[in-house]
Amino acid sequence: MSAGVLEEAIKKAAVAWISVADGPAYALWCMPVEASLAVVSGPGEQFAPGLAEAQRATVRLRGDHGGLIVVTEATVTRIIPGSDQWTEVAPQLAGKRLNASGGADEVVARWAADDCAVVLLTPATETASGTADLPADSHAEPPRDTPARVETRKPFRLHRVTRR
Repeated sequence: MSAGVLEEAIKKAAVAWISVADGPAYALWCMPVEASLAVVSGPGEQFAPGLAEAQRATVRLRGDHGGLIVVTEATVTRIIPGSDQWTEVAPQLAGKRLNASGGADEVVARWAADDCAVVLLTPATETASGTADLPADSHAEPPRDTPARVETRKPFRLHRVTRR
């Protein structure tokens, strides 16, 4: 696979499917930063178990047609609040955050106070697999069990409904 495909997929990425170790892949919103992806997770933000503590993660990116085009291993680097990298990346990432309460500065301050993890995922070009190398099957999995499921009830009818 050419490095150009990987670079272009990173530039256009708004959502990436990221998995840590053998865990399931989670769809996480992200922001391209040079040749890396910036992702925030933690209290009040998106759920990405193990990402903040991980050294490596698997990143799956989609193309313009919506299908999977790149799978690559990436090194995970956590950005420390107050560092030069934090002051550069975190406000940009907060500006891209949809439906955030408050301005970008307030969001960045909340991330630092709540110990949210802002990480950079830098893909390893040598581990990238492109469209030609990917399997043709869908990789679709059944939905995970969740306590959020609700049993559906039959609709309430006040009067008898006659069938025609």
